[in-house]
Order: sequence, then C-alpha cells, then structure tokens
Amino acid sequence: MEKRSLALKDNQKHSNGLRLDSKVAVVTGAASGIGRAIAQRFAQEGASVRLVDIDEKAAADAAREIVEAGGTASTHVCDVSNQRCVEELFQKLAAQKAIDVLVNNAGISHIGKLETTTEADFERIFLVNVKGIYNCMRAAIEPMKKNGGGVILNMASIAATAGLADRFAYSMSKGAVVAMTFSVARDYLAHGIRCNCISPARVHTAFVDGYLRKNYPGREQEMFRTLSESQPIGRMGDPEEVAALALFLCSEEAAFITGTDYPIDGGFFNLHG
Repeated sequence: MEKRSLALKDNQKHSNGLRLDSKVAVVTGAASGIGRAIAQRFAQEGASVRLVDIDEKAAADAAREIVEAGGTASTHVCDVSNQRCVEELFQKLAAQKAIDVLVNNAGISHIGKLETTTEADFERIFLVNVKGIYNCMRAAIEPMKKNGGGVILNMASIAATAGLADRFAYSMSKGAVVAMTFSVARDYLAHGIRCNCISPARVHTAFVDGYLRKNYPGREQEMFRTLSESQPIGRMGDPEEVAALALFLCSEEAAFITGTDYPIDGGFFNLHG
C-alpha cells in the first residue's frame, strides 16, 4: 500500500511534466513550417517564446497568432549565420530573463549531388545549417551555465545518416548537426544542460509545395502522392507532430534524455523496403 501511495504521488507530481510554465524558449526559424509549429506549441504549454527569424513580417505574424491565442511571444530579427548579430541578440534576451530552452530550427535546403554543388552552394548551406547552430549554441551556453542548466534541441534530418539522392550539401550539414549535438551533450552534462536533436523524414511544409511547383508544374498532386508514399507510413509528417516531439524533449518528462538523435520518420529507417 505504501509503495502504491508513493507511486500515486509521483504520478501527480509529474502529471504536468509537459508544461513549460515560466520557461523562456528561444526558437530560431520560427516564422514558418516546423519552427512556427514549435513556437505555437511551446506557447500553448506556458512558455514565453522568443521567435527568431530573418523574415521579420512572417515572424511578427506568427507572434501575433500566439498572443491572440493567449500566449506570450516576441519577435527578434536575426541572421543566425552572423555571429555578432546572434551574440548581441542572446545577450539582450538573457539580460531580460534567463533562457531555459533553445531550439535551433533555422535552416535551408539544397538539391544536388557532389558534381552539381558549387562552392557557393556548399558555403551557403554550411553558413546557415552548421555555423548558424554553432553561433546560437555558443551564445546560449554561458547564460545557461549561469542559470544552472537548460535544454538545447537541434533540428537535424534523416539525411544526416541515410544516403538520400541529390542531397549532398544538405546531408553534410545535418550530419554536422548530429555530431555537434553529441559533443555539446557530453561537454555540458556537469552544468545541467541537456542537448538532443530531432531527425525528421519528409514533413509537409511550404518548402515542399514550392519545390513541387518549381520542378513539377502541372504534376504537383501526382508528385506529392509519390513523395508521400515513399515513406512506409504512407504520408508526410505534419509540423505539429515534430512540435509534439520537440515539446517532450524540452520538457521535464525528458529529464533523463541527452545526447540523443531522435528520428521521426514514418518508419523510414526500419521499415523501408
């Protein structure tokens, strides 16, 4: 009976473990797609969200939606590949209130194999997808150390560990994200900082729609169906599904999880035939 009572107390204690009340969460690339969904979900769960993006208007629209729904949000324009811009922003944010969570979602895509990837293409992908995450983690780590801990979540991709066709530079950048995640998780364990990454398969965002319009005019629906069915589960993921996983990994429910690359891939790795 005593063990059962203790278990019930523990369940009550953790019943709201997914809530982010009183937490400050910085989300980069928050103006659209997965980043926007993460910012919205975190705000729903009580976080004060700082939306960071290079697109001021779209970020402001996203923040307004959050506020109108009863959440707390602010918009901050920043190019994550610019270290000075990132450092100045994070110093300002940390001075206002301690940063509890950092979600590094800002990123760009590229289609091409080794021979068709120019030096300019390669450098552009590296600057945003690799240096951008480095810049943000570097700017957040000292404030988190001073605050006694925090959570960093990086957006990787199944492209980091799967051989996807025509994704040479993109795959390179996401492989670097996974490696940086493991390194930071190891180096800052003693400071109470957890660091994980998420590796989605294909998620239905505006990028997918734009890609289909550009490359398959008049065949968008047909190609959308083909791309969806290439995943064993038979469809693309939704940004809100990635946001749900992000919430879990940034919440107290995941307090024992660090240094992990979480796939959310509709069975791509284990069921792909």
